[in-house]
Amino acid sequence: MELVGDRYLGGVVRGRMEGYGFYKLPTGTEYRGALWDGMFHGEGELFFPNGIRYRALWDRGIPTQGKFVFADGLEYEEKNWHYCDGYDRRFYTEICSGFKPPGIPQLTNLDPPKTIPEGCYDCGDGFYNPETRVVVDYKFTFLRNADDDEHEWITRTCRKAGGGRAEHKPKP
Repeated sequence: MELVGDRYLGGVVRGRMEGYGFYKLPTGTEYRGALWDGMFHGEGELFFPNGIRYRALWDRGIPTQGKFVFADGLEYEEKNWHYCDGYDRRFYTEICSGFKPPGIPQLTNLDPPKTIPEGCYDCGDGFYNPETRVVVDYKFTFLRNADDDEHEWITRTCRKAGGGRAEHKPKP
């Protein structure tokens, strides 16, 4: 079944998705799991293009319990969340694998970090070009145009090509 850029593979009852199925949205996000009357219902998992997963128990399209799992395997816990909480600023890979020797910095959770194209910034979900104000993912697929607030935040806080961070300018 194909609906305006979406794709579905699975059971259909009375013209609606039902049973176990695979549902892919035009954004690249994919759902795998139980469906009922055209809605996520029962156990199912969303897979986002950036590698994040959301496992949940769904009731008529609404998650009643669920868990985010980041691309690097870090599981988000709503209670007792201590990752990057101000007291412990280590990256998840440093928590799992330990620190590097003194003098060898780890600038991102990815090690080695992505190479940033000249004149661009690494804004967390891709690269930002301040001249075009366009954010692309790490495979250079268009994500969005940055508004003035995002432009200001990225150029003030994110890692820039050539190593290091952007100039840390105080917010006006």
